[in-house]
Amino acid sequence: MKLLRIGAPGEEIPAVLDDNGATFALTGLTADIDGAFLASGGIERVRRALAEGGLPAIDTAGLRTGAPVARPGKVVCIGLNYRDHAQETGAAVPERPVVFMKDPSTVVGPYDRVLIPRGSVKTDWEVELAVVIGREARYLASPAEAAGHVAGYAISNDVSEREFQLEYSAQWDLGKSCETFNPLGPWLVTPDEAGDVQSLGLHLTVNGVRRQDGDTKNMIFEVPYLIWYLSQYMVLNPGDVINTGTPAGVALGLPGTPYLRAGDTVELSVDGLGTQRQTFTDA
Repeated sequence: MKLLRIGAPGEEIPAVLDDNGATFALTGLTADIDGAFLASGGIERVRRALAEGGLPAIDTAGLRTGAPVARPGKVVCIGLNYRDHAQETGAAVPERPVVFMKDPSTVVGPYDRVLIPRGSVKTDWEVELAVVIGREARYLASPAEAAGHVAGYAISNDVSEREFQLEYSAQWDLGKSCETFNPLGPWLVTPDEAGDVQSLGLHLTVNGVRRQDGDTKNMIFEVPYLIWYLSQYMVLNPGDVINTGTPAGVALGLPGTPYLRAGDTVELSVDGLGTQRQTFTDA
């Protein structure tokens, strides 16, 4: 299934997209797609209701698509998780996952405008596979247990300001947590539909020019390992988001470092997970 949220910011309604591309409202089943919904078996309730055919259809023409998960408790990110990306940035290939946090309020819709921060000269893009947690993960015994804790997958743009990230602080938070810096969606795709998440193409263009072409098979640390690893150091709660890293092709590693400017448009896609598109504007 593909779950989504439709409507103006703060007024989104939960919905589901069926195999034929029709959209149905979930307001009779839940107030929102959030941690409480995921933790209480919400996805299975939607699956049953969709099969029974009793959900009301909605026309989404002209309506905004919000992030597919409301109010994530935390956004945990993995840096340098593709060898080619580590190499292009001049960083060593990590022996353990590089973990940092992103302010959850950075999460916006997949087609929302993204704000270039005031004073920024190095705003950058990063197409990523995002994992949404569906069941509490705490001290998992092995990566083999991870699958039972995943609600689904989505596209994430881990927008980054490289000067803030790398030059202003020993930690990355300043360059990762600027407002609107995490477009997510358009859908939360359940694991049965997403298929093998270690064999998904990731693509990104800027103003129609292809910048990133990667594949999740080239991750250094695969998704089950990341969930297991993180669970040893923090509790992963339903609705939490994990950004799993980006392949090569970011502005930081390209000749001339073509960082984003107001008016630039970025389009992202991940196989089976849909497409995002954002226009960047000055804050």
